[in-house]
Amino acid sequence: MYSEEDINSAVAAGALTPEAAASFRAHMTQVREMPRGDEENFRLINSFNDIFVAIGAIIMLLAASAIGQQIAGIFAPVPTYPGMTGQDLSEAQWNAWQAAQGLRTAMNLIFGGILVAATAWGLAEFFTRRRRMALPSIILLLAYVCAVFATFLGIGLALGGEPQTGEAGGIIASVAGLFAAGAAWVHWRRFMVPITVAAGAGAIAVTVLSFVFTLLDAAGMDRPFDAVLWFIFAAGLAIFAFAMRWDMSDPARTTRRSDVAFWLHLLAAPMLAHPLFYSLGVMDGGDAVGVGGALGVIAVYILFGVVALAVDRRALLVSALAYVLAALTFLFDRFGAVELNFALTALIIGSALLTLSAFWTPIRGKVVRMLPTEWRDRLPEIGALPATASA
Repeated sequence: MYSEEDINSAVAAGALTPEAAASFRAHMTQVREMPRGDEENFRLINSFNDIFVAIGAIIMLLAASAIGQQIAGIFAPVPTYPGMTGQDLSEAQWNAWQAAQGLRTAMNLIFGGILVAATAWGLAEFFTRRRRMALPSIILLLAYVCAVFATFLGIGLALGGEPQTGEAGGIIASVAGLFAAGAAWVHWRRFMVPITVAAGAGAIAVTVLSFVFTLLDAAGMDRPFDAVLWFIFAAGLAIFAFAMRWDMSDPARTTRRSDVAFWLHLLAAPMLAHPLFYSLGVMDGGDAVGVGGALGVIAVYILFGVVALAVDRRALLVSALAYVLAALTFLFDRFGAVELNFALTALIIGSALLTLSAFWTPIRGKVVRMLPTEWRDRLPEIGALPATASA
């Protein structure tokens, strides 16, 4: 499988002429009866070797984590629980045991995180930078960013943060998220893996949301999580806007920028969907949903579908799928189709998704033509053949 980036690389190297690349794209559009941009192409696996390397990389990362935990045991051995003797623990004994447990956890995070991050970076130098293998690159990037986050989380705990207190934990998580975002930026500058930008955006979101949760908890709010949900929604909107910026810079979707936008949309979608459907009572289940809430879920899902068609991205539809399934199941159950509620729900949703997939381009054309001209000019063209562009 060859990506748009590979085609652009062949054009830049002189292996293909721009005319030949354009002809190839036009041919594939005719063969598949869909513009290549509408397919949201992204490369995950080139061959079975990608899976083979990914398995090996995961094993190496697990080994690095295990070795890090063994090294951590040198500095912070597993504390013996003082209550094993059957005697009642004094407050001082309990506090000392908790402190030892906290230090042990912190050392595990620090040494495990350092070794995993170093291993992921080292493997990326070969499998990402030289071999350009998609699936291993994604795994190594996620392992690297998460390992950096874990390392600084452990450093924060070791410096005196108590995992039992929400305020201290929130501040530590915020700082660790900030370092993880910086690590993602460094990784992007070195390897240019498309998912890296989404990982960095996610780390920044963790930083902001952890800080907000800490402030709300410190202010004595009874249910700070409910308020944080709307901050998550706001963060999702910001990431969606960021994704659109990348998308609008490559409307023909022939460069790496389109792949970056794909992952950003994939990150933003659940952040937009969950708060909305949570507010409609879907997460409570049963009669808590109500007919009005279920109909609201369907209405929001239709709105998501219109937005997905307009921007030519399917992530919103996928992220909200579980919620609309739950809402339809409730409606069929409420109106008497108890035995067939799941079957009817699956039939309706499955038919709708397959119909939308089969006729995506003409349906999208009707939606886009209803938008203002200034919006249409910034969106991917309707059924247009991709033009040759450089990454």
